[in-house]
Amino acid sequence: MKVKHILYAILFVSCAFSAQGQVKFEAKVSKKKLGINERLRVEFEMNQDGDNFNPPDFDGFRVVGGPNQAISNSYINRKRTYSKTYSYFLSPLKRGNLTIGQASIVVDGQTYKTIPVAIEVTAAVKTPTDGNNTDIIAEDNVHLVAEISNGSPFLNERITVTYKMYVSKDVSITSQWREIDTPRYADFWSKNIDASGNFKIYEGDYKGENYRYVILRTTVLYPQKTGKLELEPLTLDVPIDVPGNRRDLFGRRLTTRVNKTISAGRRTINVKPLPLEGQPENFSGAVGEFQFSVKSNKEKLDANEALEITTAVSGNGNLNTLQLPSLKVPSTLEMYEPERSENLRTKATGISGSVSENYTIVPQYKGLYPIRPIAFSYFNPKTEKYQTITSQELVINVENGPVTNAVTTSNDDGTLTDKQAVVLSSENFKYIKLDANLSPIVSEPFFKSTLFWSLLGGPFLLIPLLIIAGRKRSIRRADVQGNRLRKANKMAKRYLAEAKKNIGNKVIFYEALERSLHNYLKAKLNIETSEMSKERITQLLQERNVDETPVMQFMSLLKSCEFARYTPTSNVTIQQDYDKAVETISTIDKQLQ
Repeated sequence: MKVKHILYAILFVSCAFSAQGQVKFEAKVSKKKLGINERLRVEFEMNQDGDNFNPPDFDGFRVVGGPNQAISNSYINRKRTYSKTYSYFLSPLKRGNLTIGQASIVVDGQTYKTIPVAIEVTAAVKTPTDGNNTDIIAEDNVHLVAEISNGSPFLNERITVTYKMYVSKDVSITSQWREIDTPRYADFWSKNIDASGNFKIYEGDYKGENYRYVILRTTVLYPQKTGKLELEPLTLDVPIDVPGNRRDLFGRRLTTRVNKTISAGRRTINVKPLPLEGQPENFSGAVGEFQFSVKSNKEKLDANEALEITTAVSGNGNLNTLQLPSLKVPSTLEMYEPERSENLRTKATGISGSVSENYTIVPQYKGLYPIRPIAFSYFNPKTEKYQTITSQELVINVENGPVTNAVTTSNDDGTLTDKQAVVLSSENFKYIKLDANLSPIVSEPFFKSTLFWSLLGGPFLLIPLLIIAGRKRSIRRADVQGNRLRKANKMAKRYLAEAKKNIGNKVIFYEALERSLHNYLKAKLNIETSEMSKERITQLLQERNVDETPVMQFMSLLKSCEFARYTPTSNVTIQQDYDKAVETISTIDKQLQ
């Protein structure tokens, strides 16, 4: 048993020494592309102490500084970390593709070599950089990039702009950056999706080199016009920690903080117009991928009972700006203005969700009413083609209610109209005589005849009558109070005409009376049926300076309409309610301001 434990201990120690004994020796350069008038910093770094360091011959370069040696030795959580670095500063002697050769070191009797590094030397640059300048190091190792998902979208097609900040492993950012210039997206509908400070670090490449990057912001754009549109740059002030040449007591390199302003640069988007070929006549600008539906909450109902028909578009695209096709119904169906509702979400993939319009419809008469199919057209940018979705035909069955002789027909433009049915009878052609019984007409002279003198003197006799009628008309016009009363009575009778037709039928009378009272309020107070609560009606009438007595009478009439359907009522009471309604509406109409 003891032998087994000893073997485990030996195995553990050997693994520990093996892990610790892994030697890492590599070459690092400040840049892989530079001008012939710039300098290059080369570092050879190892994680264990070695002997007989042998640098490469630096063919094509002149050594202008170094070698500088730095050692870092630290213990963190009882774990030893060691680093030894030899650094050189080089100046290229010629243009072209050069190579930093292999350096070698001997560790525990074994030789380790670095991997050769390729360097491209270009023509002289206007402003040469110094590989030891902290400002230049910060500028070369931190970059802000605006990545665009589609540089040539269609009008109203979604594009996504992703702002990424790339940071090389030679520098670090330990403090929060500051936004100093936020882009304004003219000619675009825009929505920013910020990371809210919870930035995730990714590994990636920037111009062929290994970098770390974070996604600062994602912006969803929908272009609203065609042509070349410019995106303003995002500009940040970033504190960057750059390693310098000084080191602490433990040999670790001290860092210097440099504040740099970095920008993503201006970008140009070429927005293409939507193709005219194959564009449907009912196309209203929807771009994306959508589904379309038309649904009714009832298929059978009675007259004067409300139903709801909903038109809805769902999917991904410019849902926030699209227009839904209008619903067309027969004129015998009373339809109110639709209520629009939106349930939208904005993500990097664009706007998704649904948009709907809810129509309230009240049939007036018994019968079958077809709701013709309506079509919704949109442009799919993936297939670059127009697509049309047509709804199913709905049939509204009104089972109980008054009967009308009107029939529903369809016009050439798709609208529905009601026309009176034509009834043919054998009596229609009775006036046509088949056997003529003609007799000669004896003509009398017109001059000095009775008709002649009547036509001649008639106008003179009409003059006094016209004068009298004119005076009465002037007196009637001057009677302002009387005119208002007559006008109010006329308005009341017009609204109550339908109720009067059914005065012998209690149920139909009170339904018509209630509907006429509501229609009167809608015309006078400009409110919808859904807003007609008793408190709301009382408030609006009092605000229009109507006395309390007619207001109470009006409320009493509405209450009578509600209870009269379920309680016994005599013809006398019905007549009294009708007269009371005429008087109340006339009074209110006269007092309304």
